[in-house]
Amino acid sequence: MPMATYPRKKGEKLAPLSERLAKLGLNKDWDYVLHLPLRYEDETSLTPIARLEAGRTQQCEGEVIRCERIRRPSGEQLQAVVSDPTGSLYVRLLHFYPSQVKQLSVGQKVRLYGAVREGYFGLEMMHPKIRTALTGAALPTSLTPVYPAGEGITQTWLRKRIARALLDVEIKDLIPRPVLSELKLPTLSDALHFIHHPPVGASLEALQAKTDPAWIRLKFDELVAQQIALKYSRSLRSVYRAPQLAPELHPSTDRLFDQLPFSLTRAQVRVFDEIKSDMARIIPMNRLVQGDVGSGKTVIAALAATLCMDAGFQAALMAPTEILAEQHFEKISQWLKPLGIKIVWLAGKQKAKERSEALSSIASGEAQLVVGTHALIQDSVKFANLGLAIVDEQHRFGVAQRLALRQNHASLMPHLLMLSATPIPRTLAMSYLADLDISVIDELPAGRKPITTKLISLNRKNEVMSVINDQVRQGRQVYWVCPLIEESEKIDLTAATQTFEELRSYLPNLRIGLVHGALNAEEKQSVMQTFKDGQLDVLVATTVIEVGVDVPNATLMVIEHAERFGLAQLHQLRGRVGRGAEKSFCVLLYGELSETGRERLKVIRETNDGFEIARRDLEIRGPGEFLGARQSGVPLLRFADLETDAKLLESARDFADRWLREDSDNAKRHAKRWFSGYEEFLEA
Repeated sequence: MPMATYPRKKGEKLAPLSERLAKLGLNKDWDYVLHLPLRYEDETSLTPIARLEAGRTQQCEGEVIRCERIRRPSGEQLQAVVSDPTGSLYVRLLHFYPSQVKQLSVGQKVRLYGAVREGYFGLEMMHPKIRTALTGAALPTSLTPVYPAGEGITQTWLRKRIARALLDVEIKDLIPRPVLSELKLPTLSDALHFIHHPPVGASLEALQAKTDPAWIRLKFDELVAQQIALKYSRSLRSVYRAPQLAPELHPSTDRLFDQLPFSLTRAQVRVFDEIKSDMARIIPMNRLVQGDVGSGKTVIAALAATLCMDAGFQAALMAPTEILAEQHFEKISQWLKPLGIKIVWLAGKQKAKERSEALSSIASGEAQLVVGTHALIQDSVKFANLGLAIVDEQHRFGVAQRLALRQNHASLMPHLLMLSATPIPRTLAMSYLADLDISVIDELPAGRKPITTKLISLNRKNEVMSVINDQVRQGRQVYWVCPLIEESEKIDLTAATQTFEELRSYLPNLRIGLVHGALNAEEKQSVMQTFKDGQLDVLVATTVIEVGVDVPNATLMVIEHAERFGLAQLHQLRGRVGRGAEKSFCVLLYGELSETGRERLKVIRETNDGFEIARRDLEIRGPGEFLGARQSGVPLLRFADLETDAKLLESARDFADRWLREDSDNAKRHAKRWFSGYEEFLEA
């Protein structure tokens, strides 16, 4: 059904048309050509009023036999009755213009298109499309497209403007004919004309599902363009030079290997070899290491840092929060300080003297490894010879932040190593991360036991209290995670502060702590440290503990209102337990469940596999949220879908590689046509 048109308030001005069009991404003719329909209206036939069916969108024609303006407490309505030789239909407009009153005046012949529904007095249409029915006027010969539109931009204007663009633009096929023949795809011109003006008989179902060959052609072009843009930006990086970090002797790396209290898994050894190989080249490394919670990414980062230091260069590790940065600092310090390596801490809330000493140590080169937060990319931080930049939880940083860390160099660009505890589905990596090298730690350290996950209704919360008592009696510790800090009137969620008081009254014999986002960094750190030291039995927390907290003695994770969390977040939180040798559990307490919420919790209960969880998360959330801040600078897909078009993506990737090798000029022209400004993706 066409959307209701709401009159603007008196005196309210519309922004200039160019601004409203720019918001829709409509600046030049090619933008209009690619402004594709959201859906279609079938106005190619008329249905007698007696044969109209409730629940269907149909078109009929008749004469207005009654029309009146009716006052209601909610405002004035316009009601009319339209009749043809077979029957009558009610028409209601809750908001209307004087022109519509004129259209529906008694005696007028009108053509109505809209959703038919059961009304008080029989069948009716609410806010149908109304046209004056001219005697002998022909019906359209193609489906009528309905386009995304902004305020004050009518479908009629858009259709005319797009039709003109289709005439004015030379829609030249850049993709070679043999490739199109092989994939059984139409020409670009035919595909675009078909999508904008589908002929009578075209499958509405295939058009809406984007499975028609015309849609496949457009999706293929878009995927090819995205692959070219990312691969080309990758090739541009080869003009930069990085230090070759391949020392003949690597005493720090060797000693770190020797003194680690555990053996690396085969996956960790493979990933470290990939990093070593990259760092030995003069082209800057751009590698993402992804691994599930607890797979051992930190030790890989430490080994890469020692290799850099053995070559005489500095390394830096940047994390998104102070808690996580400090966790890295403590753990890596335990490994590296006995080797005589100078490690410096840098964060936003340091005392002036401590900060000044750290900055001086970094600038002189005395600091061999610097660990910190966003403070590392401030103008006051000058490295003597930064050879390796490590970014943890990379999706939480924007392109500009990662770039700033790399650009803090003189003549050589540092190698970049990114870490992510969120496993990335293969299709997402192939599409959005084609400019990166990706290493996967797909093996958990020996001795890690799978976590048992249970779903329990909030009504049975008291039963969970006795489980907590049992765990603490055995010398274990417990997390209890809540989604809010304080009561919200809008959503009935238990606040962390309220849960803290509740647990203290239920479990008076236990030592219970509270940590949440409203505490300052020192207070958070103090509570977390107390829990890590075993001086608290239960830690009530918000999602500030999602990443970076390592307490091997914690064996139970309770997540309250689990239905309010995303899949990746639930998986990250669950990964806070199961870090010791004892069997661990995760209890998901749920309230009212939507269909999506039910599906999400089912996935978490059924699998501990981060990659499967990530794949399902991608289905639910889409790539934009999944990638986080990285998407500023990455060409987002408008038409293709990573799950349903996975096979097409593989064809597009293979062809893009070949095209760049064999005809790079046309390949780049194709990418620019789809993603103007793609050259700016550079070191992101």
